[in-house]
Amino acid sequence: MSFNWQPALKEAFQQGAVLAYPTEAVYGLGCDPDNEEAVMQLLALKNRPVEKGLILIASNYSQLLPYVKDSAIPMDRRTEIVSSWPGPFTWLLPKSLAAPDWITGGSDLVAVRVSAHPLVRDLCDFFGKALVSTSANLAGEEPARTAQQVEEAFRDQVLIVDGAVGAHAQPSQIRHGLTGQLIRA
Repeated sequence: MSFNWQPALKEAFQQGAVLAYPTEAVYGLGCDPDNEEAVMQLLALKNRPVEKGLILIASNYSQLLPYVKDSAIPMDRRTEIVSSWPGPFTWLLPKSLAAPDWITGGSDLVAVRVSAHPLVRDLCDFFGKALVSTSANLAGEEPARTAQQVEEAFRDQVLIVDGAVGAHAQPSQIRHGLTGQLIRA
């Protein structure tokens, strides 16, 4: 089911709907990170274990602050992290006390990214917060790159926000925020 920008989309999000939307490289699945039921529904759709954790995306760093323990990021790491955004760079940063385990997978770190994709940024601003973001696919399968592929994979189980996927060939790079170590290229 496709949605345009309308109050019904915000209401569905607030009630725990799982959304599909284009990102820099693939379609993503997302929901309200503070809604445990919505996150569990998303994980069930993907057949993904909660222990793997999920990425949070935002239109700006301020939207990520409820989930990140900002004071635990060393000053010498901060420049590299902040200067990589907006863009397809995900950082594993120290989690705040408020970051739920259903997002972090029980880790002391939370995966976060400030997106450069205009539609993602608009969604985050429309909802006034960060979103869960994981590739739109069943675990182990290729991510969807079109709304039609999302529809084929998930039928009426997600709300599709139609738009163009960005020009990046691969999903976001993931780095450890405290060490800079590359986790996923």
